[in-house]
Amino acid sequence: MTRLTQLSASQAAALLSRREISAEELTRACLHRIADREPRVQAWQFLDEKIALAQARTIDHHPVGPLYGVPVGIKDIIDTADLPTEYGSSIYAGHRPASDAACVAALRRSGAVILGKTVTTEFAYFTPGKTRNPNRPEHTPGGSSSGSAAAVADHMVPVALGTQTAGSIIRPASFCGVIGFKPSFAQFPMNGIRPLAPSLDTLGLLTRDLGDLSLMWQVFVGESWSLPPADVAPKVGFCRTEQWPLASKETQGVMVEAAEALRNAGARIEEVELGGACTGLLDVQKVVMAFEMSQSLRTERELHRDRLGEHLRDILEVGAATPVERYRAVLERAAECRRHVNAIFARFDVLLTPSAVGEAPAGLESTGDPAFNRIWTLLHLPCISLPAGRGDRGLPVGIQLVGPARGDERLYQASGWALRALRAKG
Repeated sequence: MTRLTQLSASQAAALLSRREISAEELTRACLHRIADREPRVQAWQFLDEKIALAQARTIDHHPVGPLYGVPVGIKDIIDTADLPTEYGSSIYAGHRPASDAACVAALRRSGAVILGKTVTTEFAYFTPGKTRNPNRPEHTPGGSSSGSAAAVADHMVPVALGTQTAGSIIRPASFCGVIGFKPSFAQFPMNGIRPLAPSLDTLGLLTRDLGDLSLMWQVFVGESWSLPPADVAPKVGFCRTEQWPLASKETQGVMVEAAEALRNAGARIEEVELGGACTGLLDVQKVVMAFEMSQSLRTERELHRDRLGEHLRDILEVGAATPVERYRAVLERAAECRRHVNAIFARFDVLLTPSAVGEAPAGLESTGDPAFNRIWTLLHLPCISLPAGRGDRGLPVGIQLVGPARGDERLYQASGWALRALRAKG
């Protein structure tokens, strides 16, 4: 069983397609791992062993590709018809959606076993759930896709769905030491996912193997990717951003070491700044997010205010007090900067930037600072976090590669090259 839980989604799919393992075997292995580790990690909000095994047996009798029975974790802001969806809030305790979200339906059509619902923060904002970092339980796993990142990192499931509105995929991926992928805005289907800030909300993935991104892209988009030859080195812009002073010593060190490793492997590395058009963009994202959250959660704010977390109440009040003219003005700023950044990508394949401020902070009261994620989410750009080192406390530190809008495959290929270079460095 331990051998089965070490498999990536793509490795498992290959074995399943050849009937070398069964979907029921793999699902039982994941459930066994969860039973053993869940008291320590607490990554899951809902699990139903009978439902999961029934799905696996059905797939074994009637194989469906390209997943053929690969178990997948579903963040609990994503609707599932056969399991509760509570959005991380007591307001929706026991809520049962009438139908699956579009992404869940696509997974089922592709042969996935929907293993269960992973813990989310409250409405995918900052109020933490119960999940702990599997590397060190007294530290946060990040958020809001906390359960998905922790479950994948702890080998409970090979791949899980997350969402990002500020930094909710990339940051927990870095904290837990896995790969996180936030695609270009609107690439993956969003119907049936609880809105937070609709012009920012993006469905993405947590996994341990880069090749799984190609497999899941096939599920959601209908295309497959391939990695480039090992000698095709990317052009990389080292983009520290205005937030660089916030980065911890270990993050800055990992970033410099990663840039040097890529350069030694043949990449062209050049320092790049986003420029004046993008000055203050982090604050722009905050305005957009707060305003749209106040609209998306208006009913909860007006009818259930006393059941919302303090941090969520505060941001909803800020958003509700924001004049619509201010909101429209910052949207124009964001659009202007998107055009500016598009020109930068005429010179580079990807940008190299931190995934997070540092290692996962101690304590479970906070999910960490998304300072190095907000602007890329606002710009609608695809991002991948790759494990790249360890900090002073021995916890994972990731690097983030950012690609051009709709350049997800280009980002994937550059990430594959970079991962090989980082592993060669040792």
